[in-house]
Amino acid sequence: MKKLNLLIMALLIAYNGLCWGTNGHRAVGQIAEQNLNKKARKQIDNLLEGNSLAEVSDWMDDIKSDDRYNHTHDWHWVTIPDNTPYAATKLNPNGDLLAKILELTATLKAGNLNRQEEVMYLKFLIHLVGDIHQPLHVGFGDDAGGNKVQVTWFGKPSNLHKVWDTEMIDRKKLSFTELVDFIDSPDKNMLEKWQNSSVEDWAKESMALRPQVYTLPDENKLGYEYLYLNFETVKLRISQAGIRLAGILNDIYG
Repeated sequence: MKKLNLLIMALLIAYNGLCWGTNGHRAVGQIAEQNLNKKARKQIDNLLEGNSLAEVSDWMDDIKSDDRYNHTHDWHWVTIPDNTPYAATKLNPNGDLLAKILELTATLKAGNLNRQEEVMYLKFLIHLVGDIHQPLHVGFGDDAGGNKVQVTWFGKPSNLHKVWDTEMIDRKKLSFTELVDFIDSPDKNMLEKWQNSSVEDWAKESMALRPQVYTLPDENKLGYEYLYLNFETVKLRISQAGIRLAGILNDIYG
């Protein structure tokens, strides 16, 4: 029975908790850190005890095996059907990705947390801003954000969510620092435009990518062509996540 329970837990985590892989999240963290102002950088460095944003960016995935954080599993995603505003959706009583980003941002900005709580909330926020920019973390409600869409990836069984989370990045065989180096920095006007957008705008951007994400070849056999057609979008979403995370943190701590 114990083994069965462990298996069920593992399947639930795999089904509900996938997100940008380690390199994706660390790239978001590094881009954000490169765009912090001096005051924010100093305060965050103190809170994280010298650990970089890249280092703590995947902490929220690490804690999925800790029962104390089971209540956070649903925070990694949000369901918004096509042609439906977020306000009209059926809200998850356990919380969702969009709502939690807003809540964490407001709570950190209010400044009424003890140090342990502030560090934890900061780590949550760093991770979740990355998640909302992965298009399949804003699902339409029928296929668990692509987890139910079975595909082959260069001949091996996979699913569409996993392809976007990790496999396109891993196929490039890049470290997260190399990935950041491969991503062009936005000009000043674009940076300001990205940072002045709302969290709901970020979700809408992910929704707008659905036709591209779900355009699959016959028999869902994905390989070089799908990678070629979509990797620039992966880079764009990681860049936007990092720039926007920096904007939030500069607002909170700057």
